[in-house]
Amino acid sequence: MGEAALHKQAPATGEAPRQPGGRPLLKVERLEVAYGEVQVLWGIDMEVYDRQVVALVGSNGAGKSTTLKAIAGALRPRAGRIIFDGEDVGGKPAAEAVRRGIVLVPEGRQLFAGMTVHENLMMGAYARRDGMRAIREDLDWVYSLFPELVKKRGQLAGTMSGGEQQMCAIGRGLMGRPRLLLLDELSLGLAPVIVDRLVEIVTRIHRERNLAILLVEQDLNVALAMAQRGYVLETGRLVKAGTAEELLADESIRTAYLGI
Repeated sequence: MGEAALHKQAPATGEAPRQPGGRPLLKVERLEVAYGEVQVLWGIDMEVYDRQVVALVGSNGAGKSTTLKAIAGALRPRAGRIIFDGEDVGGKPAAEAVRRGIVLVPEGRQLFAGMTVHENLMMGAYARRDGMRAIREDLDWVYSLFPELVKKRGQLAGTMSGGEQQMCAIGRGLMGRPRLLLLDELSLGLAPVIVDRLVEIVTRIHRERNLAILLVEQDLNVALAMAQRGYVLETGRLVKAGTAEELLADESIRTAYLGI
């Protein structure tokens, strides 16, 4: 996805209000996270409003995945708060985050390689309590998003291509019926034609389900093609925030991430 093409279109999900009304669905306040004695995040503040798509961009090792893992309950914060729908969920188990509607599609897909595509998708619904009818409806919807997976539903997930595995990972996340979908490195290791397809599908997901999405992405063009707002993370600290258009117009960001 080239820069020129990106400038020709607004973010595909539509422009969000510069200051949305009401309280944010997710509010991260002064978040700090460490691996043992090595601190990775330093005082992160960010917000995601309901139905909004927000990108978190930065170089490899900046702390992007760590931020998502903390929000999803996979890492315990050293300090700060993670407020979801008005409640502090920081430090609560990942299973509790899923039950509340926070679902992470992790970097590297992390599928159950020895299970079939269908079994992987159904694993995404493990925390749901709304009955098999609703689960089957969502399964049909996921298969409509990713028709490639229909004919592979009985295939072991670990034997599929990288693009197909990413589709399955996103589908598994959607089976949890999230209110906030966390997407970690959507484009990693994938051919541009597959990335373009996934961008279209994520746009469709947002349009059809109106859920909030927080996505982590090294590729600035990919990230801001989908997002309405963005945050820039460098060595564990937030250094920029703004609309997609503002970040793309920022000369320092264009030089650092687009090489122009």
